[in-house]
Amino acid sequence: MSLLATYKAHTEERLNEGGLPPLALTAEETAELVELLKANPVEEAEYCLELFKNKINPGVDDAAYVKAAFLNDIVQGKVACSVISKIEAIEILGTMMGGFNVSPLIEALKVEEVAEAAATQLKNTILVYDAFNDVKDLMDAGNAKAKEVIESWANAEWFTNKPALEEEIKLTVYKIPGETNTDDLSPATVAFTRPDIPLHATAMLQSRMEKPLEKMEELRQKGNPLAYVGDVVGTGSSRKSGINSVQWHMGRDIPGVPNKRTGGVVIGSIIAPIFFNTAEDSGCLPIEAPVDELETGDEIIVKPYAGQITKNGEVVSEFKLAPNTMTDEMRAGGRIPLIIGKGLTAKAREVLGLGASDMFLAPEQPADSGKGFSQAQKMVGRACGIEGVRPGMYVEPIATTVGSQDTTGPMTRDEIKELAALSFGADMVMQSFCHTAAYPKPADIKLRHTLPDFINSRGGVTLKPGDGVIHSWLNRLCLPDTVGTGGDSHTRFPIGISFPAGSGLIAFAGVTGMMPLTMPESVLVKFKGEMQPGITLRDLVNAIPYQAIQDGLLTVPKKNKKNVFAGTIIEIQGLPQLKVEQAFELSDAAAERSAAACSVQLDKEPIIEYLSSNIALIEKMIEEGYEDSRTLQRRADKMKEWLANPELIQPDADAEYKAVIEIDLNEIKEPILACPNDPDDVDTLSNILADSNRPTEKIDEVFVGSCMTNIGLFRALGEVLKGEGEVPAKLWVAPPTKMDEAQLTEEGYYAIFAGAGARLEMPGCSLCMGNQAQVSEGSVVFSTSTRNFDNRLGKNSKVYLGSAEMAAVSALLGRLPTVEEYMKIVPNKITEKNKDGVYKYLNFHQVTPEQLTGLMTSR
Repeated sequence: MSLLATYKAHTEERLNEGGLPPLALTAEETAELVELLKANPVEEAEYCLELFKNKINPGVDDAAYVKAAFLNDIVQGKVACSVISKIEAIEILGTMMGGFNVSPLIEALKVEEVAEAAATQLKNTILVYDAFNDVKDLMDAGNAKAKEVIESWANAEWFTNKPALEEEIKLTVYKIPGETNTDDLSPATVAFTRPDIPLHATAMLQSRMEKPLEKMEELRQKGNPLAYVGDVVGTGSSRKSGINSVQWHMGRDIPGVPNKRTGGVVIGSIIAPIFFNTAEDSGCLPIEAPVDELETGDEIIVKPYAGQITKNGEVVSEFKLAPNTMTDEMRAGGRIPLIIGKGLTAKAREVLGLGASDMFLAPEQPADSGKGFSQAQKMVGRACGIEGVRPGMYVEPIATTVGSQDTTGPMTRDEIKELAALSFGADMVMQSFCHTAAYPKPADIKLRHTLPDFINSRGGVTLKPGDGVIHSWLNRLCLPDTVGTGGDSHTRFPIGISFPAGSGLIAFAGVTGMMPLTMPESVLVKFKGEMQPGITLRDLVNAIPYQAIQDGLLTVPKKNKKNVFAGTIIEIQGLPQLKVEQAFELSDAAAERSAAACSVQLDKEPIIEYLSSNIALIEKMIEEGYEDSRTLQRRADKMKEWLANPELIQPDADAEYKAVIEIDLNEIKEPILACPNDPDDVDTLSNILADSNRPTEKIDEVFVGSCMTNIGLFRALGEVLKGEGEVPAKLWVAPPTKMDEAQLTEEGYYAIFAGAGARLEMPGCSLCMGNQAQVSEGSVVFSTSTRNFDNRLGKNSKVYLGSAEMAAVSALLGRLPTVEEYMKIVPNKITEKNKDGVYKYLNFHQVTPEQLTGLMTSR
């Protein structure tokens, strides 16, 4: 069957799957299409041109390479095409955004008959990177059109040629009352479809309500674009795929870019910070404004400059557009293209000997309070080359470490292609395969075969399926007091600071080695006193929201929700001797607080121990063939440099905080749990048992795993279960890394788990994300995982979150224990005599080479 017949059949098939557009052409299909276009006459010329112009991905996609090469041959007169003239070839090249189209356009500046057209297209192309020097060289050699291009870039015509954000935007409201988490917008159960934006968007809100897509279609009949409206919008993870779904239903097409849209408006009383940033990066307008007067079906007018929302001619909500540069971001097509374009303009002006451009809004910067800086403010300051950064400052810190996991990795790959990047600028970029390791779908298997080469060829490091959870690995590759980011909300460095982001910003940070940041305020969480018997680190994790509730800084109901942590940095003090693995339990959970980041003040000794261990691990990775070896060796060398002079940033005594929450360890005398189904809904065990509305009489299933765990917690599980036989609850066990699995097996704990009837999962995320195996429908679950949103671990499940020790006792009893039962069982199993051996962490520099090889090659 010919390409055209095959593609038409594919188009019909997709149309029958819910009105989906056909997939973009592959490189092989593009090559076939090129051969059809070379014919004279061209078969079905109009259809072929439509495919060629609009069904091939731009940037540095393999298909874009074939497309650009053909168009270059037309421009240079090497081939003739009866339906594409040289000028038309230039115009088509201009729609390809950057990357493989740039060199042909620059070469066209030398061809008199097309030089004017080529200059016009280059003036509106900003993804040129080092090719800027090629245009400059042409200008210096006397090429007048090249000079025009440089002057155009200097005058920011790439920006002024775009329409400004409208003064008034007429919209129809699509309101989701209460909280929308990103599992609602982008369900983990269909994470494998995320790169196929139109297909993935069909799952939006399907678990939340009846016929959401049909309702959207009904509302569109009013003739306006839709606005996504909610009380709390965008909590959780998978933010970029959530934004992609919103934009697919409520945005506008991008010429020359198949199956992706931009634009759209999101209005929320609270918008989760990463979701907010991902929206602005993507060209979607996020507005934080009261939504009480807005209901589904309302026709409203949003006035971005005036900060008003009107309905029936009356102002029903007011807001201040923030950041103040938002109007420029929307005009540029998003925050990322604005940053890239501004950089190009600055570079062009420098070449021409001109001063800074006044074409763009300058970010509002806060006044200097004259006070000291916090730990986080100093970390970000160091990454910017200054002493510290005040809350509200716009900065662009160096992103030293960047992480990508497999359910967002395909989107990050596509964003890297659109950024036209063939190498990484960040010092360390890591890609994992932990979210799909245990139960891969065909799309996941294909990704395993293709994504490693893509990442490695650009200087990144890839893990293997079965290696384990990205956070447990990425933390080991971090440098103290540095800034990074990751495409997972739990990228929260315990020895530095990370600002997790959507896949677009992850691609940008990986490519450029920096990230845009409006510095958040900090909330200081200060522990004091002594840990009480039976209390765990996970209880301290839950003590943070518990104390905030007592202090009136956090409320559980979503309507008019108060959350002091939302969009802030949580800075934790008072536990300086924690091992780094323990500190990660605290920083990791900042994601559940909707915090932008977290820092933990530790002493040097645990960090020295951790880095010494990690150097041994990295060098073994190189020996075992992990790529990119040069990137790994560079990171090991930088760790050695730090160890030679181990200095840590300390907060100033007069640093200012949005709020200070003090937690007295002496007063925490019983476990604290997060209740079904909200990680903010925390309470003490005794209060939970006294509440008849809580499901406490039976625990059907228990999950011990996720990035919130470490090897010590699995030993604790094993000690509680030792000698008890098969437990009544269904028990799932999933260690975070293959090294943990190997060591636990060596020590006999896997035999204990098997004797308890546990289901032993491959190292990785397992139940935590909800995209692989799930618990039985309607079951009551106790989990050590990160969050417990509705339907995340299983349909209609009711999930408690807490410690591995509490999980072990719950599995043993088949219900939540009383405080007295818990305090009797755990101290009798984990005693003062064996405690140090239970809570012992993997120090790779303290094992023999043979043992380390065994830990690394166990799978």
